[in-house]
Amino acid sequence: MQNDVAHRRLRELILDGTYPPGARLTELDAAAALQMSRTPVREALRALAANGLVRPTGRGVVVVALDPADLEDAYQVRAALEALTAETAARRQRDGRIAPADLVALEDLAATTAGATDAGRLSEAVALNRRFHRRVAELAGNAIALDTLDRVWDQIHVSTLRSLAPPARHAHVTAQHTDLLAAIRAGAPEEAGRVARLHVLDTRASAGDLSARPA
Repeated sequence: MQNDVAHRRLRELILDGTYPPGARLTELDAAAALQMSRTPVREALRALAANGLVRPTGRGVVVVALDPADLEDAYQVRAALEALTAETAARRQRDGRIAPADLVALEDLAATTAGATDAGRLSEAVALNRRFHRRVAELAGNAIALDTLDRVWDQIHVSTLRSLAPPARHAHVTAQHTDLLAAIRAGAPEEAGRVARLHVLDTRASAGDLSARPA
């Protein structure tokens, strides 16, 4: 559908910084940029507003960023949800409900992520990190948690995009990914949840100045 295409493309332009926080966007501007009619663009902007990425203001919308207090809350929600999805994925693994090939693919993704991070390919590492954590959530099979995580991830990403910097502790991040993978593979829900929560909170703590860290 045209509405879905417009939503996806505008969301990508916001997440990659083409439209940074504070940028004003009208239906006419967006329609011209996407070479689409205004109707699907209008619906896309409404959906983006519902997800907290833009807010209506006069004619059009403005891309928004969370203030420090709300950003802290977003990290807390992300930590809770990633603990839940990690626990659920480990439980499903314990019950034999995750295909071995899916675990191998997750491990391969973690290795690729570590390689990009170590090599300093920041944009690639950020995208791969998110894909890794999203894949864990997908293996949990909880569609509501996954949808909510997508929204929280988007808000955190946009809010920290301007101060994006390489992670201060490459080895620590990779080690926590390894620990998370081990707990899921072992079918240990409590350990998986503990590692996932700690990982997100460590990411937030290491950000300090609200900088984003691939994690």
